[in-house]
Amino acid sequence: MTEIWHNPRCSKSRQTLALLEARGEDVTMRRYLDDAPDETALRAVLTALGVSPIGMMRKGEVLFKELGLSKDTPADDLIAAMVTHPKLIERPIVIKDGKARIGRPPESVIDIL
Repeated sequence: MTEIWHNPRCSKSRQTLALLEARGEDVTMRRYLDDAPDETALRAVLTALGVSPIGMMRKGEVLFKELGLSKDTPADDLIAAMVTHPKLIERPIVIKDGKARIGRPPESVIDIL
C-alpha cells in the first residue's frame, strides 16, 4: 500500500499522484489539509523521510513568516505548528513500506516504490 499526503490544488501533488497511478500503485490518498496528521503521524513521517522538521515545511508560506518560524525554531515547536497548521507541511509526501519521499520533483518518489 502506498499513501500520498495530497493537496488536489497543487500541481506537483497531482503530478505525483498521476505518476503513482501510472505505475499501478495501490494508492491511499490522505487530503492532509482536511485530515490533518497528529503529532505521532508527523513524527513517524519525519523519521521515514530522514529529515528534520524544517525539511518538511513550506518555508515560503506567508503563515510560516507570520508565525515567526525559522530554521532556528526548536523542532518541537515546528512540529506543533504543522499539527495546528497543516498548510505548512510540504507536499506531496509519499509513504511506502516505512520509507517516505517528498514529491518535489514527482520523480523523487520512484526510489521507494
